[in-house]
Amino acid sequence: MSRFVPVDRDTAYLLPPSVDEWLPDDHLARFVVEVIEQLDLSDLTRQYAGRGSAAHHPAVLLGLLIYGYANGIHSSRKIERATYDSVAFRYVAANTHPDHDTLATFRRRFLKEVEALFVQVLVLAREMKLLKLGHIALDGTKIGASASKHKALSWAHANKIEAQLRREVQALLALAETSDRTALPDGMDVPAEIARREDRLSAITQAKAKIEQRAGERYQGEQQEFEGKQAKRKAQRDAGKKPRGKDPEPPQAGPKDGDQVNLTDEQSRIMPVSGGGFEQSYNAQAGVDTDTMMVITAHVTQACNDKREVVPTLKQIDTLPEALGTVHTLIADKGFFSQANVVACTQAGIEPLLAIKRQSHHEPLMERFASDPDAPQTTDAVVNMVHRLSTQVGKALYKLRKQTVEPVFGIIKRVMGWRQMSMRGLAKAQGEWNLVTMAWNIKRMHVLRAT
Repeated sequence: MSRFVPVDRDTAYLLPPSVDEWLPDDHLARFVVEVIEQLDLSDLTRQYAGRGSAAHHPAVLLGLLIYGYANGIHSSRKIERATYDSVAFRYVAANTHPDHDTLATFRRRFLKEVEALFVQVLVLAREMKLLKLGHIALDGTKIGASASKHKALSWAHANKIEAQLRREVQALLALAETSDRTALPDGMDVPAEIARREDRLSAITQAKAKIEQRAGERYQGEQQEFEGKQAKRKAQRDAGKKPRGKDPEPPQAGPKDGDQVNLTDEQSRIMPVSGGGFEQSYNAQAGVDTDTMMVITAHVTQACNDKREVVPTLKQIDTLPEALGTVHTLIADKGFFSQANVVACTQAGIEPLLAIKRQSHHEPLMERFASDPDAPQTTDAVVNMVHRLSTQVGKALYKLRKQTVEPVFGIIKRVMGWRQMSMRGLAKAQGEWNLVTMAWNIKRMHVLRAT
């Protein structure tokens, strides 16, 4: 008698197998299907005209994308292949096999609708008693664009290449005029060479126009900031006070030599990344609930730093359904700090805890157990926030930031394997970030329900 489990691949099933028997009851694929079945997909289904061959239902396509992103499979071709190779993907697809073109088209077509579905998932989590808003930790992470930094063209290099191409065009025209008297180099087609350089000159002209437009927008912002500083210093002088430091220098109009545009994805930007160096990237922002580690707000920006990302986050919080509860505190590191951001939080009825300097990893023993300082008698929002950060309660709340939003980014990048956008352009990057964070939230809900 054999002590091994029999292996038989030839005998046919006596009864047709059921997809419901393929997975354990607590499998993530089952939970993804359950969640999507409870979402209102009418904004998606009504966009199908009903002509031609039968289409795959949006619930199936969305489920495949969500389960794929949650498990580190982002390519539509790999998802199509997984509907044949993976039992879990077969379950989500109900044993159908949407091709990669269908999946890719669906993802591009309905990115805007995913934003509303993202909120629906949060509401569902609240109904399942898995989420109740309170404290939000905000941070940003650089996500690679679907473009190489080597395809970026700077203002100085564009001018250099433009001048070189114009010289070459003139030289080719001169060759064309003397071609009846002077033999051309073997293999040279003068009209084709001129046309190729004219095409490159046209592309460079368009790139320079975009750089000039960005420089103009930057100049307007810097000019407004300069005028504000000048007005503030004038008011101090009028009040008999001497302003500190040197007078600010007026901004310079026009592009700088280092200003650049990417020829593949012009809306992405060269950004510094952790570990050193620069990459063509977007800055993905996430506001994470400190109790559940679920992403509550998500947006993508072209700014390298996080200074201007508090206000967009507050606007997103303001649009959330009342059923989710109330956000009491917004926690962020020093990269988000500015007086305007502190005031904006206060005006929105949210207590800001924005670090004003880098926090020490090893707080001295006596400071850790020191009594809270006396509360300041002032209405200054920044002074009151600094006092709050110095209290035991404030310190405990701020410490939650590192154990909520940073692990979420780590899991999304390392476990879910999502480090680069699949599509180009800011709007598509925003839509894909919503899809990624929705996949994270459903994955997180699955864990929370089990515990």
